[in-house]
Amino acid sequence: MNDAELGAADVQLTWVVDDVAIAPLRHEHGYAVWIKVPRGTVLLDTGGSGEVLVGNLAALGLDPAELDAVVISHAHDDHTGGLSDLLPLLRPGTPLYAHPTLFRRRYSTASGEMVDRGIPLPEDILSSKVDLRLSAVSEQVLPGVWTSGEISNRPDLEGRSVHHWVREGDTLQPDPYEDDLSLVIEVGPGDYFLLCGCCHAGLLNTLQTVASRWHGRWTGIGGGVHMAGATSSQIGTTIKALNGLQSLDVLWLGHCSGEAFIAACDAADSRYALYRGAAGQRLVFSCRQYRLDNVAYRPVA
Repeated sequence: MNDAELGAADVQLTWVVDDVAIAPLRHEHGYAVWIKVPRGTVLLDTGGSGEVLVGNLAALGLDPAELDAVVISHAHDDHTGGLSDLLPLLRPGTPLYAHPTLFRRRYSTASGEMVDRGIPLPEDILSSKVDLRLSAVSEQVLPGVWTSGEISNRPDLEGRSVHHWVREGDTLQPDPYEDDLSLVIEVGPGDYFLLCGCCHAGLLNTLQTVASRWHGRWTGIGGGVHMAGATSSQIGTTIKALNGLQSLDVLWLGHCSGEAFIAACDAADSRYALYRGAAGQRLVFSCRQYRLDNVAYRPVA
């Protein structure tokens, strides 16, 4: 399917970078989704490397110069690693939305050593290339697209890792993931889709926060929801809560969501459809219906 077959009022979400990809796209531990709404185009995150991000965009026929905004869900380099290569391809002054603590240094000990996992560009360089818009509260990115703002109320499970750290003075502290945000996308009149990056703040915590601000039908959830490593009890609790969303039609999950969680959602006796997300898929919303397509590829120049 090509863009000429898509309606002008359709909302289109194209998965650009993921740990799983449909050939000829390349996969990596990273995440990026291209969002097209009637009033513009947004990129959520930039994958783990410019090579994969820019290559996959080209294979998908997506031109970064058409972007009206970029949103960074959080600072980890599997979401910001492609920024350096993306910047020269953007129009000058393209807005970039993120949390005010985007540039706080973040580390991982998953490899057995302390590794910097934060955003690869300093603030002065990035702010000279884009219109940097840092906010802890929800911001409208385009008509029909908003950042969630900081998810500060977290009574339920968070998407944490024992390997993630931040520096506090001379000491290291567990990463509080205060920079974690998601996107709220209006896919129809009063119908909303929650598109997460990693959801370190916790899927149910994020859902509770956005549902208190946007009153309508929550028709879908997608992206990475960081249920990897969750216990069977935690998975069961989360699925039970999702089953309580009577308006939920589709889950489109990948990246850090965890294969055990995705499989459990698929096996659950639920009314929603479950799709394992992959780079090269496009989820299209039109007239309160949706469809999942594999994108018609164009050769990489």
